[in-house]
Amino acid sequence: MTAAVEVEGLLRALAPQVVGRLVRRYGDFDSCEDAVQEALLSAAQQWPVDGVPDNPRGWLVTVASRRLVEAVRSDTARRRREATAAQLEPPHGDVAPAEDDALTLLLLCCHPSLTLPSQVALTLRAVGGLTTAEIARALLVPESTVGPRISRAKQRIRASGAEFRLPPPAERSQRVAAVLKVLYLIFNEGYAASSGPALLRVELTAEAIRLTRKLQALLPDDGEVAGLLALMLLTDARRPARTRPDGALVPLAEQDRSRWDRPAIDEGAALVTRTLAAGPVGPYQLQAAIAAVHADAERAENTDWPQILGLYDLLRAAAPGPMVTLNRIVAVAMVHGAAAALGELTTASTDDALAGHYRVDAVRAYLLELVGDRDAARDAYLTAARRTLSVPEQRYLRSRAAALSAVPGQSSTGTSPAS
Repeated sequence: MTAAVEVEGLLRALAPQVVGRLVRRYGDFDSCEDAVQEALLSAAQQWPVDGVPDNPRGWLVTVASRRLVEAVRSDTARRRREATAAQLEPPHGDVAPAEDDALTLLLLCCHPSLTLPSQVALTLRAVGGLTTAEIARALLVPESTVGPRISRAKQRIRASGAEFRLPPPAERSQRVAAVLKVLYLIFNEGYAASSGPALLRVELTAEAIRLTRKLQALLPDDGEVAGLLALMLLTDARRPARTRPDGALVPLAEQDRSRWDRPAIDEGAALVTRTLAAGPVGPYQLQAAIAAVHADAERAENTDWPQILGLYDLLRAAAPGPMVTLNRIVAVAMVHGAAAALGELTTASTDDALAGHYRVDAVRAYLLELVGDRDAARDAYLTAARRTLSVPEQRYLRSRAAALSAVPGQSSTGTSPAS
């Protein structure tokens, strides 16, 4: 791993802590977030060359604080605030906060004055540390939409007068839906990075799980919070088997299940079993139940696909969406055959959210391979490879296409792109 990549991961982990520290101290979320972005940029340029300082978080807090003070002083429209700014001094040292600033920041970003899309985009930026391009890919929206959305969200939070503190218990449930969606998106970006040379971004999955644990401690009776934590644990448990030593992707059906993290599976399964029994059942609990069924199968061929399809039917009714549709189509293929699944895929691919998405081509390639149309399957694999920005996924999809070319007249042993 290069120094630049190590620094990038460190900065992504520290970003929400530094934003939280500044907002707690200075209160202006908009200006603080901008100042932190400048500090992160300086660190990204200096640290790979000069080395990471002994106290990287303190370094970022100090630099960001100076940027903030400089911005306040140089802004003629804010001259009346110069007297206050003059009293601001960068904090010394790195005193641990009394509360988890990242969690407080998460709840602030999901303020009720914001729309759900704005809450998600802002939190992915401030808490998840994702770039504008990564957020756009995660939300399946144009990149040009994300920047203005984040700016408007910060302005609205500022106008609302929201304070940087944990909301009272009566208000917390209002923000849970957005918080859960954000945490899930952060986790997904870490579990299957949308771009770059690595399939996994462990710092993101670890942060998402950590924050979800914190949230569950705050809301122990919320079934969907527990369901999301269970889903993350059951999914992340496959991580040790998802890549080869060279970083190549290993699809679910080919994974060495003895390498799965059994303590995480046991914890996730226990969580989802308990919440399903308590009801009502929500989308995260259903997805956790699907992950638990996969975890129960000692071998891929022992997977209870009819049960998984039934759970996807429930999920489609409770929370329809493009990725739910695609994943369900794979289950349809395993239960009713690839031809039936191809028919459903043709209809699904007309959805604007899926048009041009590489996963549609990847699923189509898999289904075409199952029905024996090798040439069409190869073309679809190559199309999917061109459309994804993930290098490991490109390599996997091209290897599938190459396998179909290498042994003409014989069926290859393709496996579902699900992993």
